[in-house]
Amino acid sequence: MRKMAVAQSLFAPTTLAQAIQRLGFVQADPIRAPARAQDLTLRHRVTGYQAGDLEANYVALGVEEDFFVNYGFVTPELYALMHPRVVTSARSAMVEKLGPAVLDFIRERGAVHPREVDAHFAHGSTTNAWGGQSSLSTHLLDSMQYRGILRVAGRERGIRLYALPKIACEREDIRNADATLDQMIDVLLNKYAPLPQKSLCPLLARLHHATPQWRDRLSAAVARVAAQAAQTTIDGATWFLPKGAQIPNEVDDEVRLLTPFDPVVWDRTRFEMLWGWAYRFEAYTPAAKRKLGYYALPMLWRDQVIGWANVSAQARGLSVQTGYASGAAPKDKKFRSAFNLECERMAEFLKLPGKT
Repeated sequence: MRKMAVAQSLFAPTTLAQAIQRLGFVQADPIRAPARAQDLTLRHRVTGYQAGDLEANYVALGVEEDFFVNYGFVTPELYALMHPRVVTSARSAMVEKLGPAVLDFIRERGAVHPREVDAHFAHGSTTNAWGGQSSLSTHLLDSMQYRGILRVAGRERGIRLYALPKIACEREDIRNADATLDQMIDVLLNKYAPLPQKSLCPLLARLHHATPQWRDRLSAAVARVAAQAAQTTIDGATWFLPKGAQIPNEVDDEVRLLTPFDPVVWDRTRFEMLWGWAYRFEAYTPAAKRKLGYYALPMLWRDQVIGWANVSAQARGLSVQTGYASGAAPKDKKFRSAFNLECERMAEFLKLPGKT
């Protein structure tokens, strides 16, 4: 099962467009330690990938930023499955009241920065999810994007630029909801399976972000997966398998430093079942309570996640600090060679000198 989990996700490196198409979506995260999650995910799956390539090629790729089961970059096909969304929330009144004028403003100007919208309309501020104050224009644009009224056309120094949508989506009232949900579930199974049964329901429940109007249909969708998907039982636990998945006879003698959001390690329940120890993402843990580090990268050696590394870009080159679940690094000489090679790849990805 470990071999299948690694081989299913870490396919042979290909082009950026083909890798995104195969993954279906790539989770994004703003923390850069040593690079953003989307870049750390793609570097293992795209030939010659360097940090920032996704953002630099965003327009040419034709992908979309959107919320699926988490926020990230999705294919046009997946985007079309999720829209139009029917949303009822506290922000709905705000969108109905202020949205039409903003839509006309963007229609006249093309892609706009939130700063332009705020300067023109002077919407003021609002209380954000953390209890602080932030721009009402930013909240409005975010809500309009979520509803498919606007799209992210690109970024300027990390800030989203908003424009009119370019993908025509089928009307919600004539769409087969169950068939659409099944297609989205296929994307999830392709990306995250093999999945233990106790991970399946929580993952599929997150589809309420993608299609909030079909929340009440998710239980039936889970039941369809349980009845139809390929599955096997190991040590009393049922596992759901991706379509056409095969177990490789051998695994590569490679070390890979993965982002905490990489599909191989994203599901923490599966992580503990496959590798026998608990990995925790500690970026939001107080420094004094961290055990692994601010942004510890799980370390995959062959088909085993054996530890973690904290990586940072220094003026002299790449700094790498490691820790191991067993308390010590493997004594295998092949491991040391593979680890050094992975550090060289990381430095090249970050456009840095070698490891310090």
